[in-house]
Amino acid sequence: MVSQEPLEKTPLHALHLELGARMVPFAGYDMPVQYPMGVMKEHLHTREKAGLFDVSHMGQVWLKPRSGNLADAAIALEKLAPVDILGLKPGRQRYAFFTNDKGGIMDDLMVANRGDHLLVIVNAACKDADLAHMKAYLSDLCEVETHFEDKALLALQGPKAEDVLAPLCEAVTEMKFMDVRACEVLGVTCVISRSGYTGEDGFEISVPAEKADELARALLAHEDCEPIGLGARDSLRLEAGLCLYGNDIDTTTTPVEAALVWGMQKARRPGGGREGGFPGADIIFGQLADGAKRLRVGLKAEGRAPIRPPAKLFADDKGETEIGNVTSGGFGPSVGVPVAMGYVAADHAETGTTIYAEVRGKYLPATITDTPFIKPTYKR
Repeated sequence: MVSQEPLEKTPLHALHLELGARMVPFAGYDMPVQYPMGVMKEHLHTREKAGLFDVSHMGQVWLKPRSGNLADAAIALEKLAPVDILGLKPGRQRYAFFTNDKGGIMDDLMVANRGDHLLVIVNAACKDADLAHMKAYLSDLCEVETHFEDKALLALQGPKAEDVLAPLCEAVTEMKFMDVRACEVLGVTCVISRSGYTGEDGFEISVPAEKADELARALLAHEDCEPIGLGARDSLRLEAGLCLYGNDIDTTTTPVEAALVWGMQKARRPGGGREGGFPGADIIFGQLADGAKRLRVGLKAEGRAPIRPPAKLFADDKGETEIGNVTSGGFGPSVGVPVAMGYVAADHAETGTTIYAEVRGKYLPATITDTPFIKPTYKR
């Protein structure tokens, strides 16, 4: 019999059970997929008011420059990511991704300038590999300090998120999208970013693990805040057109193919002054110049049947010309129709094009659609 590693637990595990969550294995952790409210209502509540997510399974890493000059850490990190880290101002954060020698995405992440160090938030399933990657390439210039166990991470998302958090930290009312600051909350220092992965306004709160339960309870005590599980987290980010690592992006997809070129600032592109120097630069720059052979697109299905991965996509309704596949999909509660994302051949990727998805032996029509499927409400 093959032995299985026991699942890790976040500092909020006992609270999830107390709140009646249905738990499932996810990225090596025992995580709540839904609460008694149910996925659909959790999704809509987050869009209308505020939802609290436990994302403590994600990895928090501090990069501290050995020289004391943060620019050295930024320049070092730019050797792993095609992103302008050097131009990131104190108190700001930016979406980023690590690339490999073939231009594929090793992980997507968030990087924040904390003044004397960079805070890097990585995906749970990739955090051990990411840590090894950073230690291998950055240790000469940076101390690579992990906070996998001593820090929890909570995401508070929705149009009422500020109302829920402000009584505990009034300073958040001054923050704009992608601002990051330290704030005293319930007697401890938390690092709060105005960001999230739902398309809604909201915050991510790094809190000492021993205070996570108290903070979660304080937020949930607000009448507009409810606990939200992985099920609604997935449907919310899908409607927002945001990639899930391992589904929509992986080591075989480049930022160009994945429609993430917006995450490569001008300084790192050809002619930008600090172009190149990261793994796979030649391949990525070649695709920028000549176009990629396939592209990530949004899809809206006709009818009510969801199109889920790994459904194949065809140019015709007889399944004769395969052009790609679905990587994420389901019913979009806020848009009222099935939505999906996937990759198609570049010559079929134009918005408005009708293609066909194979679902249980039938070829269902779907329309190439711009993402996001909803209008984001970030506070800019």
